[in-house]
Amino acid sequence: MLSINPKEIPTAQLHGYMLGAVAPRPIAFASTIDEEGRPNLSPFSFFNVFSSNPPVMIVSPNRRVRNNTTKHTYENAKATKEMVINVVNYDIVQQMSLASTEYPEGVNEFEKAGLTMLKSEEVKPFRVAESPVQFECKVREIIELGNEGGSGNLILCEVVMVHVNEDILTSDGKIDQYKIDLVSRLGGNWYGRSREGLFEVPKPLSTMGIGVDQLPDHIRLSKVLTGNDLGKLGNIEALPTANEIEDFINSEIKLNSTLEEVTEDELHRLSQKFLNNNDVLSAWKVLLAKK
Repeated sequence: MLSINPKEIPTAQLHGYMLGAVAPRPIAFASTIDEEGRPNLSPFSFFNVFSSNPPVMIVSPNRRVRNNTTKHTYENAKATKEMVINVVNYDIVQQMSLASTEYPEGVNEFEKAGLTMLKSEEVKPFRVAESPVQFECKVREIIELGNEGGSGNLILCEVVMVHVNEDILTSDGKIDQYKIDLVSRLGGNWYGRSREGLFEVPKPLSTMGIGVDQLPDHIRLSKVLTGNDLGKLGNIEALPTANEIEDFINSEIKLNSTLEEVTEDELHRLSQKFLNNNDVLSAWKVLLAKK
């Protein structure tokens, strides 16, 4: 048995042990706005529900371990006292992951992740339209646990309005756990899909993915590619070059021989096969093969 004194190891190492052992964790896809009204969207797995009467949830945007800075979600919640907590199901897990990229202040992660802003009824932050359940919240209190990297900031959120997609309900009005298809966070790149088991989502680039908002319309509005597919495509720093695309076409005899005849939907389906194998670069080359 390995015994560890938390004070004797680096915070990042302790953080890894905690995230790997205390799991699976639900994900709060937290929507806030800053004092200028600019939207922000970011996921957090230091999250749970702690009271039903009053209905209170707690989400903790910790200080960053590497440089001890605070996150926009914490800053916005502290300034405006409002938040929307959207749950994450499998259909939006890739877009959720893309939204976790640390874009500069003022960048709209709804747009970067290709998600739809839905006006709330009781608070100013927007809901994620694609999320099956959305909780509009007022911030009751923020408990700051420290001022060092890794310190938590417990945001106590009182739920003032709940929105549930009726498609996930049973005939007697309860949430069907199979239909809602929730995902949870574990250590490293690992996630849990409640109805099926473990899967991996590569962490977003340490640089900046181009975002779903930068995808050409014929890709972004595809009838074939899913939101998760678009999330993977948006998490690339730069598109393949013309030479890379040409080399790829020449190496793919089947693609090269049918390129003039293949339809856009067929190209998208072929690209999707590469995406299903997490080969995002090849997926892009397919999509850009025919101009």
